[in-house]
Amino acid sequence: VQLQASGGGLVQTGGSLRLSCVASGRTFRSYTVGWFRQAPGKDREFVAAIRGSNSITVYADTVKGRFTISRDNAKNTVYLDMISLRPEDTAVYYCAADNGVILSSLRLPSQYDHWGQGTQVTVSS
Repeated sequence: VQLQASGGGLVQTGGSLRLSCVASGRTFRSYTVGWFRQAPGKDREFVAAIRGSNSITVYADTVKGRFTISRDNAKNTVYLDMISLRPEDTAVYYCAADNGVILSSLRLPSQYDHWGQGTQVTVSS
């Protein structure tokens, strides 16, 4: 599976963005897809994930209620809709996919074998 993330940009505090992660491969619908982000000087952190088998979603507490992850398997695409953006959301956002992630490990970057190239999100104050 190859992943292509897009949709980042520069927005003001309170603004919104939609990130997209487009995947190659016929079996994408069975893959768990996660969004992670990494700010300068910080570790990569979990943002949200959606399972392939049943579309269960999981969110980091810092984004819960503001971000929504969804998938369109017909388009091999996973979206991350972000509203009420804050300066602390500024980071490079990566999508990742794997078909063997168990529910209890969705938040761990090490569990994902396939990664996109990242898209920059900058929120100005």
